[in-house]
Amino acid sequence: MKNSILIFALLITVSSFAQKKNTKALPPKDVFINELMSKMTLEEKLGQLNLPSAGDITTGQAQSSDIGKKIEEGKVGGLFNIKSVAKIKEVQKVAVEKSRLKIPLIFGMDVIHGYETTFPIPLGLSSSWDMSMIEKTARVAATEATADGINWTFSPMVDISRDPRWGRVAEGGGEDPFLGSEISKAMVNGYQNNDLMQTTSMMSCVKHFALYGAPEAGRDYNTVDMSKIKMYNEYFPPYKAAVDAGVGSVMASFNEIDGVPATGNKWLMTDLLRKQWGFKGFVVTDYTGIMEMSEHGMGDMQAVSALALNAGIEMDMVSEGFLTTLKKSVDEGKVPMQQIDNAVRLILEAKYDLGLFHNPYKNCDEKRAKTEIYTAESKAFARKVASESMVLLKNENQLLPLKKSGTIAVVGPLANTRENMGGTWSVATKQDRSVSFLDGIQSVVGNQAKIIYAKGSNLDYDAEFQTKATMFGKEIPRDNRTKEDLIKEAINTSANADVILAVLGESAEMSGECSSRTNLEIPQSQKDLLNELLKTGKPVVLVLFTGRPLVLVEEKKSVPAILNVWFPGSEAGLAISDVLFGDVVPSGKLTSTWPRSVGQIPIYYSQKNTGRPLGNSEGKFEKFKSNYIDERNEPLYSFGYGLSYTKFDYSNLKLSSNQLTKSGSITVSVDVKNSGNYDGKEIVQLYTRDLVGSITRPIKELKGFQKVEIKKGETKTVTFTITEEDLKFYNQNLDFVAEPGKFEVFVGTNSDTKNKEEFELVK
Repeated sequence: MKNSILIFALLITVSSFAQKKNTKALPPKDVFINELMSKMTLEEKLGQLNLPSAGDITTGQAQSSDIGKKIEEGKVGGLFNIKSVAKIKEVQKVAVEKSRLKIPLIFGMDVIHGYETTFPIPLGLSSSWDMSMIEKTARVAATEATADGINWTFSPMVDISRDPRWGRVAEGGGEDPFLGSEISKAMVNGYQNNDLMQTTSMMSCVKHFALYGAPEAGRDYNTVDMSKIKMYNEYFPPYKAAVDAGVGSVMASFNEIDGVPATGNKWLMTDLLRKQWGFKGFVVTDYTGIMEMSEHGMGDMQAVSALALNAGIEMDMVSEGFLTTLKKSVDEGKVPMQQIDNAVRLILEAKYDLGLFHNPYKNCDEKRAKTEIYTAESKAFARKVASESMVLLKNENQLLPLKKSGTIAVVGPLANTRENMGGTWSVATKQDRSVSFLDGIQSVVGNQAKIIYAKGSNLDYDAEFQTKATMFGKEIPRDNRTKEDLIKEAINTSANADVILAVLGESAEMSGECSSRTNLEIPQSQKDLLNELLKTGKPVVLVLFTGRPLVLVEEKKSVPAILNVWFPGSEAGLAISDVLFGDVVPSGKLTSTWPRSVGQIPIYYSQKNTGRPLGNSEGKFEKFKSNYIDERNEPLYSFGYGLSYTKFDYSNLKLSSNQLTKSGSITVSVDVKNSGNYDGKEIVQLYTRDLVGSITRPIKELKGFQKVEIKKGETKTVTFTITEEDLKFYNQNLDFVAEPGKFEVFVGTNSDTKNKEEFELVK
């Protein structure tokens, strides 16, 4: 009775704060959830932990579907794989009007790099090194997705990866923990906007926790095994950055850690995530993650469900192990009721924070859906973002930028396939609206130049492989002519061209989930086409589509200019053309090292020295040194590498002091001059090296970067500040420390920079 009086009084007190006509005034979160949970049966509590896919629900069938019946019975806490206000409103209505306790559902989707307005794949986005722009892409995605009824995204993916054989490298921010952490924070802030109650904010879910980007053999879902020192120093930082930024949820990874799958790993989910890092949100499994632990050899469905819940998992995606087995486990004393109550509370708190108890139809406004998705403003922004993410890998004799004149031949199987422009994990993209390269270049040049086109080859000689590489509506129709006929047509078409644009590389689904590759070269069908185009003697520009670092040793030698465009998104063709013709000067830089050979993998810039380093003899074999007998040690393209149409010169590197105290700071300054013929943007990178440590330390570590716009002929002084905090690492005891001693600091255009000074951290 006292609780009822208290709630009634609180309702009166806060009623004036109701946000909209459909918004309820509610008691404070703890009071509200305590009261709600006191009414819940065990079955209804388990229902809140259940997250099925909504794939079988269509408009008008919500109530009659199997999931609809479960919702009405209180057996569903949320849904994913459902979009549109009409469908979501219909399903939500079942939850809040038909179920006993009228608890609203949460609606999730893989909104990875944009919604209907699609931005470059995350690896491409990271190559912009522009955190404010990356944050805005997440803000636009959140605005569009929430306008379509969705309030939870399974993003960002922040898995560090040094193995481009792994297809999901396309979804992350590259190989570096410092840069990855900055991207992680930017994405979380963009989605959540520091206030989940806002109509345009959606809950972020950082994934995949943890270490998913380091599978053995680069094969997706495979075993991961590494030391805790490596976990803490090199792989954990981006996840922790998301937690520190207030991310609302975390997704467990598929791999095992120390012999226990992440989905059932109590050390990971409870000791580390909650006790060490202070995470307050809820943890959801990945698709069928609980069920899959049986294949790992962890027991039957009841056993693995109990293992997951006791480890610290709150929501079960698709497996329905919680729903069907936990009651029995409670009865048998294998799962404490307190653990279930804690999980339910976290789910309900998330729904409260999202404002769903205040207004279950918060994201079901038809007007927003019609006016805030795929707008002209968003498309213009997507075009800008795409152009800023492209990386110029080679530009011999300043072949680029091109002139909008003469005859330009566009050749290649990726030139006229708008369905592939969005790249992998673009689930909300309407592929037929994307701008293909051919359409984009014709639009940009108008009648100033003549564009001629030939396909030139199929994606791959192997039709079966091509089918696997063009799934999910991203088909590239095969041409059944012989390879000789296709190449002959391309050569004849290009005969009168002033320049040939060879549009080659991967299709969208050659990278992404379950798209691991052992051969990282351009498919042979396309290499053969490229070689024939080069034999014409005409200038050739390789417009390279890819979702991962590729092996381009032959292309680097033979092709005059290479522009890596990743998968640029909705406005792909327009953005690529902007860069090719110099309307945008390229400024992107690689966030993953590109190998010379698959045999070098894993390869990354922040390696450690062996006791027998090759030293200054790169390119020369030395017996009893750490090198290969059949390949060089160094990569094809370094981390941080990227050219411009202009030239940047570094000089006058200075430190404000050669000593750093524990409470002080050092200012690092360098002069950067644009000595070329174009205004441009340069990404100035700062690295440090700890020369002596209690554990071995990397030869370089990224500790700062700035993207600076410099006009031609102009010199800008770029400054960084280094404090003791920047020099900390996890030692052998997993203490986060900075050890006194000497350090080198490097500032330059990429990780290979030799510009350095030295300072000492003193006690």
